[in-house]
Amino acid sequence: MAVVGPGPGPAPAEPDRCGAQRATANILTQLRRAQLSGRGLTRGTQITEALLKERDKQAKWNGIPLLLQKLYENSHPNSDFSQCQSILKEISPLLSMEAMAFVTEERKSAQESTFPNTYTFDLFGGVDVSDVWVLLYGMLYLVSVTCCSCLFLFSFVQTEGVTKRLAERNDFVLFLFTLMTNKKTFLQTATLIEDILGVKKEMIQLEDIPSLSSLVSSFDQQQLANFCRILAVTISELDTGSDDKHTLLAKNAQQKKNLGPSRAEINQATLLNIPGFIERLCKLATRKVSETAGASSFLQELEEWYTWLDNALVIDALMRVADEETEQSSTGIYFEINGLEHGLANTSTRNQLPQSMKIMHEIMYKLEVLYVLCVLLMGRQRNQVHKMIAEFRLIPGLNNLFDKLIWRKHSASALVLHGHNQNCDCSPDITLKIQFLRLLQSFSDHHENKYLLLNSQELNELSAISLKANIPEVEAVVNTDRNLVCDGKRGLLTRLLQVMKKEPAESSFRFWQARAVESFLRGATSYADQMFLLKRGLLEHILYCIVDSECKSRDVLQSYFDLLGELMKFNIDAFKRFNKYINTDEKFQIFLNQINSSLVDSNMLVRCITLSLDRFESQSDIKVAEVLSECRLLSYMSQMSMRMSFLFRLINIIHVQTLTQENVSCLNTSLVILMLARRKDKLPFYLRTLQEMEYTKKYPGFILNNFHSLLRFWQQHYLNKDKDSTCLENSSCISFSYWKETVSILLSPDRTSPCAIVSYIDEAYMDIDREFTEE
Repeated sequence: MAVVGPGPGPAPAEPDRCGAQRATANILTQLRRAQLSGRGLTRGTQITEALLKERDKQAKWNGIPLLLQKLYENSHPNSDFSQCQSILKEISPLLSMEAMAFVTEERKSAQESTFPNTYTFDLFGGVDVSDVWVLLYGMLYLVSVTCCSCLFLFSFVQTEGVTKRLAERNDFVLFLFTLMTNKKTFLQTATLIEDILGVKKEMIQLEDIPSLSSLVSSFDQQQLANFCRILAVTISELDTGSDDKHTLLAKNAQQKKNLGPSRAEINQATLLNIPGFIERLCKLATRKVSETAGASSFLQELEEWYTWLDNALVIDALMRVADEETEQSSTGIYFEINGLEHGLANTSTRNQLPQSMKIMHEIMYKLEVLYVLCVLLMGRQRNQVHKMIAEFRLIPGLNNLFDKLIWRKHSASALVLHGHNQNCDCSPDITLKIQFLRLLQSFSDHHENKYLLLNSQELNELSAISLKANIPEVEAVVNTDRNLVCDGKRGLLTRLLQVMKKEPAESSFRFWQARAVESFLRGATSYADQMFLLKRGLLEHILYCIVDSECKSRDVLQSYFDLLGELMKFNIDAFKRFNKYINTDEKFQIFLNQINSSLVDSNMLVRCITLSLDRFESQSDIKVAEVLSECRLLSYMSQMSMRMSFLFRLINIIHVQTLTQENVSCLNTSLVILMLARRKDKLPFYLRTLQEMEYTKKYPGFILNNFHSLLRFWQQHYLNKDKDSTCLENSSCISFSYWKETVSILLSPDRTSPCAIVSYIDEAYMDIDREFTEE
């Protein structure tokens, strides 16, 4: 495709306006078509300089095509570096102005009419030319960082298009990391890398980054915190955000294909091999922020102007101003971003700005650091990470920050985190709290280090509870290093309980708070742990939320039911407290309605009640007998019809193709009911009753065929997973060997066996050999 140049003969003194517009449109159309097809005129630098000059004014290109042409002509090793940098400095302000306009206009999608300079830069090959320059002059930071700034400004407005194109160049992406040693453009480079990795189809491997260990060691604490934004993309599994929604069938199939560790797991191991990395993260997460009187009152004003540009960029730019003690004029505080000067109006609290700024700065930094630590705590090297963060006193440090920073009162905010949009409820204050709670959940879950959440006095209280109950003290409590526990009057767990009980009914924090506390109770059931929380009114608080406030949120209800199950399991005192609070038939009916409204959400509590009832019935204690006779909940579950109803519904609401990490617990709860029946030689009775219920519901064979398929999948899923089998043992106090035996008996092909499922499916309705598919 050829470009139509000026016609023969001298150009007219006064060019025809319509003709100029048609010629300009023709150029733009041909460029865009060629870029899409890969044929013909593929970049603006192929157009003659004379034509570009002629059309520049009418098309309002602001000289960008000519500047890019000059830059392209100098794209060789013997170029004049100073001239190239001069050209880039002319382009940068043109893009900077539109980047500023973009964030002040609700981040609307980039269009030619809205951001003409950005559109022109892209159309005439600016991205490709800058890409070449960054790679060609990698060692010449003066030119490279200027190119990087141009790419950053452009991607800021046209994120989706440009970042995908840049992400395709793996050598380019890896080389960008070397530019992070330049402090002046560190933030822009880091943000550009983060955006590119966010759209890159394949995760990079950190070990491929040149001299990664030296690079990370060269970062100051501020740079390291921002680097965590990049690390978050490289160490998180791609599907982590919606993990519960993916079927176990699909996950198992994927795991068979990927026998080795994933790239995210390899990257996690790479980070742990960097000397001093975890120690520096712990110091960042726990360093204090000195607060002067009145500083918090300035936060609202700080947030108002803070919304007009990307959070991290503005605050870091301003922090650089504060750190360098930039002069403050009588009219305000001024700072420069990408060559443009901006200012904050003078106020009576002007002198408080640096302090208020530091508070928000620490919040932004800490949430990035806590996220990385949280991911590492859930990875393959979990025990190694646990040992290090305990040694570096992460938990006591967070405890000291709890009141003044982590759970300080936050104002309604319109702040937007990088990578989010303004429809997200993700202010830094809110995000920090959620990330903090997620960290506590990961830290406590099935690990003896959970007792570091207490202080020395609270550990002594656990010992006293065990002594009074005449039961052995928990070994992990005895072995806890008192030098690593929380300081002060209250430990982190107690502080969390206090704010949890004060949380408004509609608060989104309720879910995460319940999850964090529940993780402390997970594992082998500890009477002392339960009583420690019961004495602090946790059971009454949960029941108030479920019954009196009649919570409607499914997520919050599920977290409360799970927590209530762990709190009450095998604990006769908890059931006594339950009966004291649920003291009317009306309250009890509301509670049952909440349970029955969604068994997927409440099945863990159903399992707890079933297990507890079975244990209590085998005891001869007078106190236990008294509670058994009085407790509405235990009396309700003791009815065979109720247990059968729960069993039938639990099997009916799940299928192999729909099993997820979230609802597989329904299958395990149904197995618990049948294992307890088997102990009492009642397994045939339960299976026969299920058969009768099928016929009553006019679905002969449907439930038992489905249960047979579920148990076949159970064998495939659990028999090769040590962690899952340990969790099943701890949660039920039933050995995993008994789980396996029960499943094998139920799946026996012998139709004469009274404990085999096939014995209760009529030949006409038999459908048990179907292969598992995801459809």
